[in-house]
Amino acid sequence: MSNQQSRRNAIKNMVAGTATMGAGALLSSFTAGDHTDNNSTALKGNINHSVCRWCYGSIQLEEFCVAAKKMGITAIDLVGPADWPVLQKHGIYSSMCNGAEINLVDGFNDKKFHPELIKRYTEMIPLVAKAGYKNLICFSGNRRGIDDETGWKNCTEGLKQLTGLAEKHGVVLVMELLNSKINHKDYQCDRTPWGVELVKRVGSDNFKLLYDIYHMQIDEGDVIHTIQDNHQYIAHYHTGGVPGRHEIDETQELYYPAIMNAIVKTGFKGYVAQEFIPDRKTNEEKLVSLEKAIKICDV
Repeated sequence: MSNQQSRRNAIKNMVAGTATMGAGALLSSFTAGDHTDNNSTALKGNINHSVCRWCYGSIQLEEFCVAAKKMGITAIDLVGPADWPVLQKHGIYSSMCNGAEINLVDGFNDKKFHPELIKRYTEMIPLVAKAGYKNLICFSGNRRGIDDETGWKNCTEGLKQLTGLAEKHGVVLVMELLNSKINHKDYQCDRTPWGVELVKRVGSDNFKLLYDIYHMQIDEGDVIHTIQDNHQYIAHYHTGGVPGRHEIDETQELYYPAIMNAIVKTGFKGYVAQEFIPDRKTNEEKLVSLEKAIKICDV
């Protein structure tokens, strides 16, 4: 989580896809072509690199697309429909679409939210497909006293009303695993076994999990073993340093090259999105930290 803005608020502000206004002129060192040695041709090609938009909200989207592309990043996560044309202009893919969810706490585990969620996702799924994208994020919501079995039943009932449409359009609904210990207290889909059981109950290849490495290190640990055992249920990955969702370098407890190698060995062909909070002040410094993370994860 950012010290200034939580992911929950960031996604709420971006859910309509409004482009965030930048903080100054174009970042010359990332847009003038002086990083050609770090472009996509210099990467190994085993990992499809993405990055979460909300972590770089101080940078105008146009600038961010140009800088990301020069690093070899081919996709950006959590961008709404209004900003898809900007990504398309720069040849950047929307690797995890958002905009259908109510928020992170009001989700499919509570039937009172089903009418609104069904409406939102029914409208959004065709838009995702029309734009040429595949993944659309969703959330279990908070427990609010809902036990595991009821949560599974309610989520299954709601999601099954959408999987037929998702299958028709080739869209995958992807539920994110979030920690309930620190950042998202009371969130129900907070362990891999809970998410995997839900995937099995829904019973569609068009519903899978977003395995957030940061969140699952906090709530369950054993990251590599968990990925090895459950990779068939996972459609997408997010990174983040533990503790604090800081940069994924030697200052934190996860060793990302080993995690990325484990992901590659499963045969995963989807995207891994950087979702750490840069420990830097200026926009240019933030992009330097992002470039470093891409190199760490490019195994």
